[in-house]
Amino acid sequence: MAHTNVPDVLKAIKDVDFPADKEKLMSAARGAGASEEVVKALRGIPPERYDNRDDVARSVRTDPDSDLGHTASQKAEQARKGGKPGLSEHLRDASKTPIQDELDS
Repeated sequence: MAHTNVPDVLKAIKDVDFPADKEKLMSAARGAGASEEVVKALRGIPPERYDNRDDVARSVRTDPDSDLGHTASQKAEQARKGGKPGLSEHLRDASKTPIQDELDS
């Protein structure tokens, strides 16, 4: 699983003309100067024809919580905290940081 997020992957392929195959997507990402993590994420998608960016977004495997914006301390708290059976660790409640509390006030 790549340590990147879907918006970074989509940004790297923003100039691709669809439909496109996996090789075309990886080549476009490299040409756009994408990070190795983004290329790695694209390397992990099935070798199919993709009709649009949404198809790519659904196929890319990234960290499950990459779009949640949790800090390292919040992730650690989620790991320490118990949760309901079957609830993924990254979906457990995490308290807000003092800065988030201040901004929400």
